[in-house]
Amino acid sequence: MIRINLLGIPKKTTRGGRRASTVAASGGGGEGSSTIILGLIFAGALVVLIGVAHMWVQREHDVLEKNLQKAVLENQRLADVKAKYEASKKKADMYERRVRVIDELKSAQSGPVDLLNLVADTINSTDAVWLETMTNDGKTLNFTGMALSPNSVADLMSNLRKTGAFKTVEIKETAQDNAVKEVQAFKFELMCEMNSGFKVKKSQTQS
Repeated sequence: MIRINLLGIPKKTTRGGRRASTVAASGGGGEGSSTIILGLIFAGALVVLIGVAHMWVQREHDVLEKNLQKAVLENQRLADVKAKYEASKKKADMYERRVRVIDELKSAQSGPVDLLNLVADTINSTDAVWLETMTNDGKTLNFTGMALSPNSVADLMSNLRKTGAFKTVEIKETAQDNAVKEVQAFKFELMCEMNSGFKVKKSQTQS
């Protein structure tokens, strides 16, 4: 029996046709699989890079956080040290002021006494003079006494000047005392302007 193909489409052979369609199908599928595999590899590498970067950032964050905590603790320690130092300094300044005030009070109390002792020692070390009265108004020292001669009075004035305690040493009056009959005696009165910057040394008051 003869069959005629009116459509003009060649009939596929069993062997060749199947083999051709199989080859065509297999060729197109291979290119798509390669693209998918490359995409997956790229995505995996990107995920790995992101993970590594995240770990590095996290590690740096942890290091900075620890350093910040150390800095805060150190700052607190230094603040405590500074506070203790300032408190100690305030106490030291307070004690220093107290000592200064006490020294000033002692100086104010002992100053006039030391000056009078200096004058008394000077008179005692001068021959033939005696002290009778002495007054001190804070600026001028006035005293009266007896001397056996005018030269003794002059020696006393010279010795008082040598002490450095007085700016000026002047004689206000000198006269012979007629009440003393046995010896020749002279009454004298001296006025001594005190030197405000002079400080009596302990060695000057000791004889």
